[in-house]
Amino acid sequence: MTAVADMTLDELREALSPHLAPNAAFDGWGAKTVETAADAIGADRDVAKLAVPGDAAGMIDLWFAQIDRRMAAALPPETLAAMKIREKITALVEARLDALAPDREALRRAVAILAMPQNAARAARLGWRSTDVMWRLAGDMATDYNHYTKRAMLAGIYAATIAVLLQDQSEGQAETRAFLARRIDNIMEFEKAKAKLAGRSDHRFSLSRFVGRLRYHAR
Repeated sequence: MTAVADMTLDELREALSPHLAPNAAFDGWGAKTVETAADAIGADRDVAKLAVPGDAAGMIDLWFAQIDRRMAAALPPETLAAMKIREKITALVEARLDALAPDREALRRAVAILAMPQNAARAARLGWRSTDVMWRLAGDMATDYNHYTKRAMLAGIYAATIAVLLQDQSEGQAETRAFLARRIDNIMEFEKAKAKLAGRSDHRFSLSRFVGRLRYHAR
């Protein structure tokens, strides 16, 4: 393992990211949190401030990226390969919720910051990034309009599930998990309905499929 003093800024940024949320719960998403995170790993505070984005939304972005990595590590490809698509998506969202739950107060503050009008575009990008990671880990290779509809639907469900999580006092987030299960059922029913419709119209020219192939290149 690289010594903290010898880390590049990218390496230091990744090393600091797990320590941001626990401190943000008390000190908010600001400079004090970066300083405390730096102290936790023995990094120079000034260098840490160079590595970590100075704005709150940037710090939250860094934390969410770390949560994405934890989610992927919790469900390696060999584990996901044995699951059906519904099980994959459910497991991935639950893994992400499990990573977020211990820092619920930091998440509450993060949600409030991202809800500000000036952060709306960034909040949308972060939501899209997380759902894109989940679908890709689940093996989704859609290149037509399905690429967008799947992510948009999951983004909406994920945002709603986060809102439930922030209010959930049940043991093991049971209420949140039950809510998620119902919403995932809705996605699966919608996907089945789309598949039936597609089966009746596969012979037709699809502009979205054509554009998708241009974007990703036909394989």
